[in-house]
Amino acid sequence: MSYMKTEADIDPGAFWRTLGERPIGATVITTAGENGPEGFLGLSFAHVSAAPPTVLVSVGKSTSALDAIRRTGSFAANIMPYDAEGVVRGFGGDKPVGERFADVTHSEFVTGAPVLDSARAVFDCRVLREIEEGDTVIFLARVAGVNIGASGRTLVAYRGGYSGL
Repeated sequence: MSYMKTEADIDPGAFWRTLGERPIGATVITTAGENGPEGFLGLSFAHVSAAPPTVLVSVGKSTSALDAIRRTGSFAANIMPYDAEGVVRGFGGDKPVGERFADVTHSEFVTGAPVLDSARAVFDCRVLREIEEGDTVIFLARVAGVNIGASGRTLVAYRGGYSGL
């Protein structure tokens, strides 16, 4: 199905369908909440600069972990392996917020943000600043630690589903 929309006709559905044409690494963003670890599926995680190492993540204003990132000033971006689709779907909303870490082992790295033990790679980050735009808060962050786990395929979100690379 093809379509073309411009300006005011670009509704959220058209935006997300179009964005879905770009394969994106399935990334779980985690942070230390007041009552334990918190996390969500962060498909808008990206690098900004390698020198100094800087990244960004966009967080919807309705995301439960937003206040925790603001309070702690830190988060971890966990790039997930191919066999973690169930975990990713849980953090993407299939599980209630309070149950997302129930079957997931994690530890701390540099900033104290929870790091998923099953992650293929991790960026542990300290927030530099935030920018509000529309219904989203963009966090620019300095990378405080990186970790690459065991080799294997990485889970990728594409057209509303998942596959491996």
